[in-house]
Amino acid sequence: MFERLKPVGMDPILALMAAFRADDRTNKIDLGVGVYQDDRGRTPVMASVKEAEAQLMALETTKAYQGIAGDPDYNQRILQLLFGADHSILDSGRIKTIQAPGGSGALRVGAEVIVRARPDAKLWVGVPTWPNHIPLLGSAGVNIEEYPYYNLNDHQIDVDAMMTTLAQVPAGDMVLLHGCCHNPTGADLSNEQWDQIADLALERGFIPFIDTAYQGLGDGLDEDAYGIRMMADRLPELVIASSCSKNFGLYRERTGSITFVTDTSEQADIVASQAMAVARQTYSMPPAHGALLVSLILGDQQLRANWETELTEVRTRIQSMRNLLADNIQQNAAGIDFSHIKQQKGMFSFLGLNTDQLDQLREDHGIYIVSSSRVNLAGINSGNIGYLSDSIVSVLG
Repeated sequence: MFERLKPVGMDPILALMAAFRADDRTNKIDLGVGVYQDDRGRTPVMASVKEAEAQLMALETTKAYQGIAGDPDYNQRILQLLFGADHSILDSGRIKTIQAPGGSGALRVGAEVIVRARPDAKLWVGVPTWPNHIPLLGSAGVNIEEYPYYNLNDHQIDVDAMMTTLAQVPAGDMVLLHGCCHNPTGADLSNEQWDQIADLALERGFIPFIDTAYQGLGDGLDEDAYGIRMMADRLPELVIASSCSKNFGLYRERTGSITFVTDTSEQADIVASQAMAVARQTYSMPPAHGALLVSLILGDQQLRANWETELTEVRTRIQSMRNLLADNIQQNAAGIDFSHIKQQKGMFSFLGLNTDQLDQLREDHGIYIVSSSRVNLAGINSGNIGYLSDSIVSVLG
């Protein structure tokens, strides 16, 4: 049966992680893996999550399956986190959400429902984007098109080219947008640009598909949800894939959700039934542990306050490392301006280094950065910032 199969190459980021682990240098630095690390280089369990786990140990009475849609309380609290507790969409009957195995599972369910609803619809994806977006969504049968998003030379969003392309997207197609903390560039849409895209969606009849994996890591929980909330106010249809991996630190618990806003309540019920059919045929039931923790945290006033304090500390630390790195490498022999790093948001930024420079950083200095030159700012800390900055400046000279 298996003799005709060919080996599949390792994902480049996973391959970089493997190479980093095999490197025995004590001063090595991994800026490729997309997880948060504290100033000691650890990916800790949040204190609010630990407290919620202690409560769950006492409260949980069964390990029986959840329903296909997941935990109802989690689903409701995620909607309130995404849209705000008082958003009119929550009482409209036009919105449905189901729990999914992480943001990737949410994206996959969304893609499968799109194919069922409109097999000929295209999904327009910005360039560049998270490397797994296109294989993950395309392998579900979605037809992929691209639109320009980021200008590598100017280190900013290519607004004119993006808007020109989106102004030609046909009715019924989908447009993938990053809710905040754009991965891999860190260059986020302004509120005005979100408004412009909503104008085009109304004019052209395309449907935004928003992937929001970093709410709270950009400017704040409410600020980072501007695009989602505004579009829910203005547009008849919307799809949102969300994840709790980053803002709750629940990477291995695979906690996410897929949310559909439809034109009518009747359509919402139908779409939810289709999403649950996809879930049943793919993974059957979502994992419970992470969702129960999120539900406990968001439903308890003190736990939520503690979590928001921790999230603010995470956001502030990343921004401080972002600013410090930009300042430290600004004075370089090549005369390259790195001030754009300070203007970006979230865990990631493009350094703009070429392949030879990245190879030199890895081989001579033990600094591991993916081939796009995307760096995870959370991999920088007070102990390695000096060595990292000096190493980058050295390969620029």
